[in-house]
Amino acid sequence: VYFARQDNGDTQCKTLEEALEYVKPTALIGLSTIYKAFNEQILTRMNELNQESRPIIFPLSNPKTKAECTFEEAMRFTNNRVLFASGTAFPEYTIPETGEVRVPGQGNNMYVFPPIGLGAKLAKPTSITDSLIFAVSKALSNTLNSDEIARGELYPRIERIRETSAQVAAAFVHQAVREGLAQDQFWIDLVNAHPASSATSPTPDGTYSQAVLDEVSKCMWAPAESVQQLIPTKL
Repeated sequence: VYFARQDNGDTQCKTLEEALEYVKPTALIGLSTIYKAFNEQILTRMNELNQESRPIIFPLSNPKTKAECTFEEAMRFTNNRVLFASGTAFPEYTIPETGEVRVPGQGNNMYVFPPIGLGAKLAKPTSITDSLIFAVSKALSNTLNSDEIARGELYPRIERIRETSAQVAAAFVHQAVREGLAQDQFWIDLVNAHPASSATSPTPDGTYSQAVLDEVSKCMWAPAESVQQLIPTKL
C-alpha cells in the first residue's frame, strides 16, 4: 500500500489525495516514478493548503516519462506560486498574464557530488557525517547570487557550476576540520589559520574562508581548452 504507515495509529491513507487531507503537507517530494502522480487535483489542493507560504513541489523521478508532473503543470495549477525542482530538466515557463519567464530548478546531484568528492580527497575525513552533508547543502544555497535570488531560482545557474563547486568543496573542508574528521595536515593548518567567519557556530552553516577557497580552486581539475594544450607542437 503506497501511503500506509505504522506510526499514525489506525489512520491509513489509500491514496495520495487522502494523505494530503490527513497530513496537510507543505512539500511533496516525488520518488515514485509514477507518471502524473501530482495531477491537477493534487497540485491545486497543495496550493490551497499553503496560502501563507508557497507550496514546494519536487517531482524527482527520472526520466520525463516517469516524472510526477511537469514544471508547466506545477505553475499553472498553483497560480504560479510553486517552489519547484525536478529530477529531469524541464523548459522555462512564461506566465501568460505577465510575460514573466520562470526557470525551473533541477535537483541534480551534479551540484554536490563532485565537490563532496573533491573535499573528501583533499581533507581525507575519517567519515562523511550527516552534518558534513548538511554543511554542503547550506553552502550550495549560499552560492545563489542576487540575480538568481531575484528571479526566484532555487539553484545557481549551470554556467557557474565550477565556481559554485569550489565554494561547496571549501565549505566541506572547513566542516571536516571543525568536526575533527580531517586527516590531511595541510588543510587542518590552513583552516585553523583562516577560520570561517562563523567558525564558532554550533550548527553547520556552509561557510568558508577565502584562503581555503583559493587553495581548493587550485586543486580542481580543468579540461583542456584546445588540442594544442594536450599535444606538444614539437615532439
